[in-house]
Amino acid sequence: MSNLDSFIKSSRPPPKPLATSQEIRDRGSIFVANVFTATSPDEARKAVHHLKHVTHGSRPATHEIAAWRCMVLKTGKTGLGGPDDFEVVGGFDDDGEKYAGNKVLKVMQAEGVIDAVVVVSRWYGGEMLGPARFDHIELCTREVCRTFRLKDDMATCIATLTSLDDILSSLRAELASLTSSKPTSDGSEPSDHGVGGQPTSEGGTSAKTAVPTKKTRPTYTALEESLDIARAQRLITARENSIKSVKQALQKARAQTT
Repeated sequence: MSNLDSFIKSSRPPPKPLATSQEIRDRGSIFVANVFTATSPDEARKAVHHLKHVTHGSRPATHEIAAWRCMVLKTGKTGLGGPDDFEVVGGFDDDGEKYAGNKVLKVMQAEGVIDAVVVVSRWYGGEMLGPARFDHIELCTREVCRTFRLKDDMATCIATLTSLDDILSSLRAELASLTSSKPTSDGSEPSDHGVGGQPTSEGGTSAKTAVPTKKTRPTYTALEESLDIARAQRLITARENSIKSVKQALQKARAQTT
């Protein structure tokens, strides 16, 4: 069975790059880097194999230079002992381009990239480039490493936002329950139209706080694609401030019901 067929029939989806660098062309040679998520050296090798034999199968690169850094559990450890139970394992494969793999690994270390594999593909153009080839390899690697870090930071921000949204929704629901069941000033239960300044049966308005309607859960697809970390952090601050305000309103509402 061909490599392509084996990937198609596999129950697991094929490795997908999180970022791809711009091409660098120099005297006929082409350099381009891809970065994949890899939580183990074995997963890193599978990504390299897929890129080399499937993605580039119809147009093989002269060299597929790879390096990886993965946070793995130490031998004999369970993970219950905290961070000391884990270690970062790194490795590289020159694929015939001597010294190149270690240079990719050093860029990954400098950029603080973990749980990833970077593959720099080079198509040889027929002319020796000398040390300049290492500059191109490092530049491609740095580009995808920085994008990887941005995407990782954004994923953390979105996870935080989603958690804060859940907290805020729960608090708002509790506040709505308290305010909707609170008796009016004459001791009677509020009517359906006597909430939040809406017209009452007497034609006046009630000063009672409005019961919030159920809101659609926010989606962050556009934010995720923008990689605008500063905006994400502003949204987190806004959610935290909203939670603080609702908590204060809840304290007042609870005090009035006791």
